[in-house]
Amino acid sequence: MRRAVTSDSVLPAPAGAAAPHQPPAQPDPTRPQPDPARPQPDAGRSWQEPGAVHRLRHARYAPWPYDRLDVAAARAAGHRPHPIRQFVLKTRSRCNLACTYCYVYEMADQGWRGQPPAMTPATAARAAERIAEHAAAHGLPRVDLVLHGGEPLLTAPAALAGPVDAVRAAVARAAPHTRVTATVQTNGTLLTRGRLAALATAGIRVGVSLDGGLPAHNARRVDHAGRPGFGAAARGLRLLARHPDSYAGVLCVVDLDQDPVETYESLLAFAPPSVGLLLPLANWSAPPPGHHPGLTPYADWLLAVFERWWHDGVRRTRIRLFEEIIALLLGLPAATETLGLAPAATAVIETDGSIEQADSLKSAYEGAAATGMSLDTHSFDQLLDHPGLAARQLGRDALAAGCRACELVEVCGGGHYPHRYRAGEGFRQPSVYCADLQVLIRHIATAVHRAAQPPPTPATPATLPTPAQRTAQAPPTVPPRAARATAVHPPAVAS
Repeated sequence: MRRAVTSDSVLPAPAGAAAPHQPPAQPDPTRPQPDPARPQPDAGRSWQEPGAVHRLRHARYAPWPYDRLDVAAARAAGHRPHPIRQFVLKTRSRCNLACTYCYVYEMADQGWRGQPPAMTPATAARAAERIAEHAAAHGLPRVDLVLHGGEPLLTAPAALAGPVDAVRAAVARAAPHTRVTATVQTNGTLLTRGRLAALATAGIRVGVSLDGGLPAHNARRVDHAGRPGFGAAARGLRLLARHPDSYAGVLCVVDLDQDPVETYESLLAFAPPSVGLLLPLANWSAPPPGHHPGLTPYADWLLAVFERWWHDGVRRTRIRLFEEIIALLLGLPAATETLGLAPAATAVIETDGSIEQADSLKSAYEGAAATGMSLDTHSFDQLLDHPGLAARQLGRDALAAGCRACELVEVCGGGHYPHRYRAGEGFRQPSVYCADLQVLIRHIATAVHRAAQPPPTPATPATLPTPAQRTAQAPPTVPPRAARATAVHPPAVAS
């Protein structure tokens, strides 16, 4: 499955408290404590990542965090590691489509070329052991699996559920109180009754990546001969829509060349329970299409959809991006790594058993997701001390100074981590979509604030406010924290 999207699944891992390795050492109160987000004299020496090649490449392209974050100092300052809760299993490293914008195959990292085409049962069994070990060590109530690729449905129907069955069996032995959920993320072209039946029997829900509900929206989603893939994907989605218990939702990358409302309404024809609208993977060294200082084309596109969705009368689908912003405005935890300050909690297992960070990092530079770790030699607890992942668990302390001071920081969270990248500097800049995010969040905040106000009482002409009074009474751009306790929801889902 070739996609220009993030590694977020349709069913993201929930945010929550984490069990640490060990209680961190107590800092000496008589001495100044190091800021873990600033360079230290011994920065990086606590990182025992195997392989000089990985260390040198990371240090060259991303000094923050690889040269400038001392994980041991961060731990001493009170930053405790959070366990992995979402495990992305790359069951296939090849795809039946050749989308021209895919981050796995067409962007900076070409590591897929050295991966086996498929994950073997032995590797899946080893992954299951490591996941169960991690769940037991941290008492996790739930772990989420995502079958990913490439295109995971290249696997025969009888073998599709093998990795999930292995994890469930291992977790049942080691951590019987841990629940395992599973989703497969696919381009939809290979969905058949047989595959859907096999997935449903195994309790694996299906998310589909699509660029819109019309052929014109999907011109860049083609096979290796250049033929359009939309027809097969549409057939698969229509079949999936007849099995709502198996339907997780649709992921769609924002395309400025397409009409936003048309794109949204065309996707509704496939009856998705959830739509993920994703900003294209881009950064300061490789800006997104249409990026110009002073303009906010992505906010404009998204807000056209928001207005259509928010005022629809009935909510025909969930739109994750908007619901997550609303939740964060109300002080609720986010269920994604793309917004907010919640710690990253995703690990990727490649077909050869190597352990990587979120594969959205592949948009930054060659090897950006690599850790040098593998299932045979490392546990997921060791991954927690990798500076790349540790930086993504620091919250506000990992952000640029301007982001830390911004009134929107608790909602924006500095933006999606890969969007902050600049070659030779790393991941400590504002998001390349900073201006768009500010406009989007402020607009949604105003809509939420207005929805939370009591209905107006009838007024006589003599008591109507003057224009000056109306201006003075205008709602704040971002609701004050006290107002966030009032839950505001769009209309209920239509039956």
